Amino acid sequence: MGAVHTGFLLGTGLFWSVAYVLLIRTGLRERTFGMPVVAFATNISWEFMFAFVRPPSGVMHVINIVWFCFDLAIGYTVVRFGRSEFPYLPARLFLPALAVLLALAYPGMNYASEQFDEGVGAITAFGSNLAMSGMFLAMLAARRGTRGQSVGIAVTKLLGTACASLSMLTDPDGDPRYDNALMYYLYLGCLVLDLAYVCAVFTVGRVERTGDGAGVPAPSAVRR
Repeated sequence: MGAVHTGFLLGTGLFWSVAYVLLIRTGLRERTFGMPVVAFATNISWEFMFAFVRPPSGVMHVINIVWFCFDLAIGYTVVRFGRSEFPYLPARLFLPALAVLLALAYPGMNYASEQFDEGVGAITAFGSNLAMSGMFLAMLAARRGTRGQSVGIAVTKLLGTACASLSMLTDPDGDPRYDNALMYYLYLGCLVLDLAYVCAVFTVGRVERTGDGAGVPAPSAVRR
């Protein structure tokens, strides 16, 4: 295994692990969840699958197990604080709805992996990551502020996903199935949306701190 490829794999594990820690810490501090609920459902499904059901060889197996443990902590913030983020949903329906979402997410990720990846996780990983990047932007807009989010989360997500893309591109034993336009689209799409998310969180956070800007509340006005 090439040293450069290994370095990017370790960078993927490091930066995404830091992103998870920041998501958990910020969620607990601000009494909310930092990862969009649908993204959480697909993410924990993928990481359970490739940590325990179809684990890869080498360092990524360990990384997937660590990530799954972080996902459990993120799941706690979703369960503990999620009801308040959906005031239009009767409180008694939140947990059943979350359970249905999780029940649908796992077989969906599994079937997509079998259909498009022959049981491997590359296309599903980058496809769900691209969707997650869009959902982070949508959550920022829906909350009209940075509650549960931070520049640190956005930057480490960007760096972790960029390292994952580069690890695919520098793999000396790379699968020729992944040398195609779809994968390059996913790499580029994740990069563009993650850069947009970094810029958006920085801009909205600055407006919150200064209290400027119509429609974006100052920190004292943000609902906790």
